[in-house]
Amino acid sequence: MTTTGALAVVLLVLAATSVWVHLGPGRVHVVTGPLAAVLLLLVGRMAGLTWPQLGLGRQELQRGALVGLSAAGVVAIVYAVAVAIPFTRGAFRDTRYRLGPGAALYTSLVAIPLGTVVFEEVAFRGVLWGLLARDFGALAATAASACLFGLWHVLPAMDLARANTSVQGRTAAGRRRVAITVLATVVFTTVAGIVFAELRRRSGSLAAPIGLHWATNGLGVLAAAGVWAASPGDRRDRADRRTGSPSGPVSASQPTWRRVVRRGRSGRS
Repeated sequence: MTTTGALAVVLLVLAATSVWVHLGPGRVHVVTGPLAAVLLLLVGRMAGLTWPQLGLGRQELQRGALVGLSAAGVVAIVYAVAVAIPFTRGAFRDTRYRLGPGAALYTSLVAIPLGTVVFEEVAFRGVLWGLLARDFGALAATAASACLFGLWHVLPAMDLARANTSVQGRTAAGRRRVAITVLATVVFTTVAGIVFAELRRRSGSLAAPIGLHWATNGLGVLAAAGVWAASPGDRRDRADRRTGSPSGPVSASQPTWRRVVRRGRSGRS
């Protein structure tokens, strides 16, 4: 299989998976995500990529794992500090994660890694990056994969805009807020894609971006569940129950760090 043909298949699988993630039943994503990742790995191998070129070489695994664990540790510290500060603690009140311990652990340790992280890292930093790096160099691979990773989050950003009462609206101002939300999400995730790709390049292993990617999302779920468990009688929580409208963001696809940034902006406005 030629590089052009492989890239076309990768883009087709990405498009189909994006639609499936938003229209298909969420409970099966822990199965379909890894299956789609295996399919993309087969495409990469058919295109002539070696396991090291896919970020799955054995010799690079240990170094990648150490980098990933270190990155996860940094995220854990940042989240712990953010939870400890009252001003930023509210950013973790994502009503989707008002979960008990068992459900929070399942979401963090099973649903997010298998339903999101594995597929996205194999797709963007494994096969796509490997194909582009082989033929066009690491810089082009990082730029292209990061831009596509940003565009990958357009649908989640639109879901956020529709669900968040502070963003949605049919007026001109409301549509402008939706557009800003989508644009900001694409920019944030494009930058994240650059960071993930650089971790993959420097470590030579997908284990590094997988560790950071999981920590950003998975530890955010545990932090949010912990905040809800620690403050069940919070005034904000009681207001939510009376009005039926959550005061915090509701998008599962939005990482906690982005909610912290948005809360900081709203506090200055």
